[in-house]
Amino acid sequence: MKKIVIVEDDIFMQEELMHIFQKEGYAVSCITRFSQTVTDILDADASLVLLDLNLPGMNGFEICRQIKRQYAVPILILTSRDQLKDELHALSLGADDYLTKPCNTKRLLARVENLLKRFAGREGMLDGDGFLLDYRTYTLYAEGESILLSEREGKILECLLLQKGEVVTKEALFEALWGTSEYVDENALQVNMTRLRRTLKKVGLSERVETVRGEGYRLRLKE
Repeated sequence: MKKIVIVEDDIFMQEELMHIFQKEGYAVSCITRFSQTVTDILDADASLVLLDLNLPGMNGFEICRQIKRQYAVPILILTSRDQLKDELHALSLGADDYLTKPCNTKRLLARVENLLKRFAGREGMLDGDGFLLDYRTYTLYAEGESILLSEREGKILECLLLQKGEVVTKEALFEALWGTSEYVDENALQVNMTRLRRTLKKVGLSERVETVRGEGYRLRLKE
Protein backbone atom coordinates (compact mmCIF):
# COMPACT_ATOMS: atom_id res chain seq x y z
CA MET A 1 0.00 0.00 0.00
CA LYS A 2 1.35 3.42 -0.96
CA LYS A 3 1.87 5.78 1.94
CA ILE A 4 1.24 9.55 1.79
CA VAL A 5 2.92 11.70 4.43
CA ILE A 6 1.14 15.02 4.95
CA VAL A 7 3.21 17.94 6.25
CA GLU A 8 0.59 20.54 7.11
CA ASP A 9 0.13 22.51 10.35
CA ASP A 10 -3.54 23.44 9.79
CA ILE A 11 -5.41 20.71 11.64
CA PHE A 12 -8.58 21.11 9.56
CA MET A 13 -6.65 20.85 6.29
CA GLN A 14 -4.77 17.86 7.72
CA GLU A 15 -8.01 16.04 8.48
CA GLU A 16 -9.52 16.87 5.09
CA LEU A 17 -6.47 15.61 3.21
CA MET A 18 -6.27 12.49 5.34
CA HIS A 19 -9.91 11.70 4.56
CA ILE A 20 -9.37 12.24 0.82
CA PHE A 21 -6.41 9.88 0.60
CA GLN A 22 -7.74 7.21 2.96
CA LYS A 23 -10.94 7.08 0.91
CA GLU A 24 -8.77 6.30 -2.14
CA GLY A 25 -7.03 3.44 -0.35
CA TYR A 26 -3.76 5.12 0.60
CA ALA A 27 -2.06 4.75 3.96
CA VAL A 28 -1.71 8.21 5.47
CA SER A 29 0.58 9.68 8.10
CA CYS A 30 0.54 13.29 9.31
CA ILE A 31 3.46 15.21 10.75
CA THR A 32 2.07 16.75 13.93
CA ARG A 33 5.18 18.30 15.44
CA PHE A 34 7.61 20.59 13.76
CA SER A 35 10.71 20.54 15.93
CA GLN A 36 12.43 17.83 13.85
CA THR A 37 10.31 17.76 10.72
CA VAL A 38 12.89 16.33 8.32
CA THR A 39 13.75 13.45 10.64
CA ASP A 40 10.08 12.65 11.20
CA ILE A 41 9.39 12.64 7.44
CA LEU A 42 12.31 10.31 6.75
CA ASP A 43 11.30 7.99 9.58
CA ALA A 44 7.77 7.78 8.16
CA ASP A 45 9.06 5.93 5.06
CA ALA A 46 6.76 7.77 2.65
CA SER A 47 5.84 6.83 -0.90
CA LEU A 48 5.05 10.53 -1.43
CA VAL A 49 5.33 13.69 0.67
CA LEU A 50 2.59 16.33 0.49
CA LEU A 51 4.31 19.46 1.78
CA ASP A 52 3.06 22.91 2.77
CA LEU A 53 5.50 25.82 2.61
CA ASN A 54 4.29 27.96 5.53
CA LEU A 55 5.16 25.86 8.55
CA PRO A 56 6.30 26.55 12.11
CA GLY A 57 10.04 26.23 12.52
CA MET A 58 11.79 25.16 9.32
CA ASN A 59 9.89 26.31 6.22
CA GLY A 60 8.82 24.00 3.41
CA PHE A 61 11.54 25.18 1.05
CA GLU A 62 14.32 24.05 3.40
CA ILE A 63 12.49 20.81 4.23
CA CYS A 64 12.20 20.05 0.52
CA ARG A 65 15.88 20.77 -0.04
CA GLN A 66 17.01 18.52 2.80
CA ILE A 67 14.71 15.62 1.89
CA LYS A 68 15.74 15.69 -1.76
CA ARG A 69 19.43 15.69 -0.80
CA GLN A 70 18.91 12.34 0.90
CA TYR A 71 16.06 10.31 -0.55
CA ALA A 72 14.42 9.76 -3.93
CA VAL A 73 10.87 10.37 -2.74
CA PRO A 74 8.38 12.47 -4.72
CA ILE A 75 7.42 15.78 -3.10
CA LEU A 76 4.23 17.61 -4.05
CA ILE A 77 4.01 21.15 -2.72
CA LEU A 78 0.46 22.12 -1.67
CA THR A 79 0.39 25.71 -0.50
CA SER A 80 -1.56 28.95 -0.45
CA ARG A 81 1.47 30.76 -1.91
CA ASP A 82 0.50 31.41 -5.52
CA GLN A 83 3.45 33.51 -6.67
CA LEU A 84 5.40 32.17 -9.66
CA LYS A 85 8.71 32.92 -7.90
CA ASP A 86 7.73 30.58 -5.05
CA GLU A 87 6.81 27.80 -7.45
CA LEU A 88 10.04 28.18 -9.42
CA HIS A 89 12.09 28.24 -6.20
CA ALA A 90 10.42 25.06 -4.92
CA LEU A 91 11.00 23.29 -8.23
CA SER A 92 14.65 24.37 -8.25
CA LEU A 93 15.06 22.73 -4.82
CA GLY A 94 13.76 19.43 -6.16
CA ALA A 95 9.99 19.58 -5.65
CA ASP A 96 8.28 17.36 -8.23
CA ASP A 97 4.98 19.22 -8.51
CA TYR A 98 3.33 22.37 -7.16
CA LEU A 99 -0.34 23.06 -6.48
CA THR A 100 -2.01 26.02 -4.81
CA LYS A 101 -4.86 25.95 -2.30
CA PRO A 102 -7.75 25.61 -2.64
CA CYS A 103 -7.19 22.68 -4.98
CA ASN A 104 -9.72 20.53 -6.80
CA THR A 105 -9.73 17.06 -5.23
CA LYS A 106 -9.65 15.23 -8.55
CA ARG A 107 -6.70 17.33 -9.72
CA LEU A 108 -4.81 16.62 -6.50
CA LEU A 109 -5.42 12.87 -6.74
CA ALA A 110 -4.39 12.83 -10.41
CA ARG A 111 -1.12 14.62 -9.65
CA VAL A 112 -0.37 12.25 -6.77
CA GLU A 113 -1.10 9.20 -8.90
CA ASN A 114 1.13 10.54 -11.68
CA LEU A 115 4.05 11.12 -9.31
CA LEU A 116 3.72 7.68 -7.78
CA LYS A 117 3.85 6.13 -11.24
CA ARG A 118 6.95 8.15 -12.14
CA PHE A 119 8.73 7.03 -8.98
CA ALA A 120 7.56 3.42 -9.04
CA GLY A 121 10.39 1.06 -8.13
CA ARG A 122 12.52 3.79 -6.56
CA GLU A 123 11.44 3.22 -2.96
CA GLY A 124 14.38 2.75 -0.64
CA MET A 125 16.69 4.70 -2.94
CA LEU A 126 19.21 7.37 -2.02
CA ASP A 127 19.50 10.02 -4.73
CA GLY A 128 23.06 10.92 -5.68
CA ASP A 129 22.07 13.57 -8.24
CA GLY A 130 22.88 11.52 -11.31
CA PHE A 131 22.81 8.06 -9.75
CA LEU A 132 20.77 6.07 -7.22
CA LEU A 133 21.79 3.75 -4.41
CA ASP A 134 19.42 1.13 -3.04
CA TYR A 135 20.48 1.25 0.61
CA ARG A 136 18.79 -2.09 1.35
CA THR A 137 20.88 -4.10 -1.11
CA TYR A 138 23.71 -1.62 -1.88
CA THR A 139 22.90 -1.74 -5.57
CA LEU A 140 24.16 1.26 -7.54
CA TYR A 141 22.13 2.46 -10.53
CA ALA A 142 23.88 4.78 -12.98
CA GLU A 143 24.28 5.24 -16.72
CA GLY A 144 21.66 2.57 -17.38
CA GLU A 145 23.66 -0.01 -15.41
CA SER A 146 23.25 -1.66 -12.02
CA ILE A 147 26.24 -2.67 -9.90
CA LEU A 148 26.06 -4.62 -6.66
CA LEU A 149 28.52 -3.03 -4.24
CA SER A 150 30.26 -4.87 -1.45
CA GLU A 151 28.85 -4.19 2.01
CA ARG A 152 31.69 -1.84 2.93
CA GLU A 153 31.59 0.00 -0.39
CA GLY A 154 27.84 0.38 0.08
CA LYS A 155 28.13 1.66 3.63
CA ILE A 156 30.72 4.25 2.62
CA LEU A 157 28.59 5.51 -0.25
CA GLU A 158 25.49 5.55 1.96
CA CYS A 159 27.30 7.72 4.52
CA LEU A 160 28.45 10.11 1.80
CA LEU A 161 24.96 10.32 0.32
CA LEU A 162 23.32 11.04 3.66
CA GLN A 163 25.67 14.01 4.08
CA LYS A 164 25.75 14.97 0.39
CA GLY A 165 27.94 18.03 -0.08
CA GLU A 166 29.19 17.90 3.51
CA VAL A 167 32.36 16.33 4.88
CA VAL A 168 32.03 12.87 6.41
CA THR A 169 34.83 12.43 8.91
CA LYS A 170 37.08 9.41 8.96
CA GLU A 171 35.86 8.68 12.48
CA ALA A 172 32.24 8.56 11.25
CA LEU A 173 33.24 6.12 8.53
CA PHE A 174 35.15 3.97 11.03
CA GLU A 175 31.97 3.76 13.13
CA ALA A 176 29.83 2.87 10.11
CA LEU A 177 32.18 0.16 8.85
CA TRP A 178 33.61 -1.34 12.03
CA GLY A 179 31.40 -0.04 14.84
CA THR A 180 34.24 1.84 16.50
CA SER A 181 36.72 4.60 15.77
CA GLU A 182 39.36 3.16 18.10
CA TYR A 183 42.23 0.90 17.08
CA VAL A 184 41.23 0.98 13.40
CA ASP A 185 44.04 1.11 10.86
CA GLU A 186 43.39 4.08 8.58
CA ASN A 187 44.85 2.09 5.71
CA ALA A 188 41.84 -0.25 5.92
CA LEU A 189 39.54 2.70 5.21
CA GLN A 190 41.72 3.87 2.33
CA VAL A 191 41.66 0.39 0.79
CA ASN A 192 37.86 0.31 0.86
CA MET A 193 37.66 3.86 -0.45
CA THR A 194 39.95 2.92 -3.35
CA ARG A 195 37.71 -0.05 -4.16
CA LEU A 196 34.63 2.18 -4.12
CA ARG A 197 36.27 4.73 -6.43
CA ARG A 198 37.31 1.93 -8.78
CA THR A 199 33.70 0.74 -8.92
CA LEU A 200 32.37 4.26 -9.44
CA LYS A 201 34.83 4.80 -12.26
CA LYS A 202 33.06 2.09 -14.26
CA VAL A 203 30.04 4.40 -14.56
CA GLY A 204 31.91 7.70 -14.76
CA LEU A 205 31.43 8.70 -11.11
CA SER A 206 34.93 8.39 -9.64
CA GLU A 207 35.43 12.17 -9.48
CA ARG A 208 32.31 12.60 -7.35
CA VAL A 209 34.10 11.36 -4.21
CA GLU A 210 36.48 14.03 -2.93
CA THR A 211 39.17 13.70 -0.28
CA VAL A 212 39.19 16.58 2.19
CA ARG A 213 42.72 16.58 3.56
CA GLY A 214 42.91 16.14 7.32
CA GLU A 215 39.13 15.76 7.69
CA GLY A 216 37.56 12.99 5.65
CA TYR A 217 35.62 12.61 2.43
CA ARG A 218 32.79 14.37 0.65
CA LEU A 219 30.39 13.57 -2.19
CA ARG A 220 30.65 16.43 -4.63
CA LEU A 221 27.42 17.94 -5.91
CA LYS A 222 26.91 18.18 -9.65
CA GLU A 223 27.60 21.66 -10.97
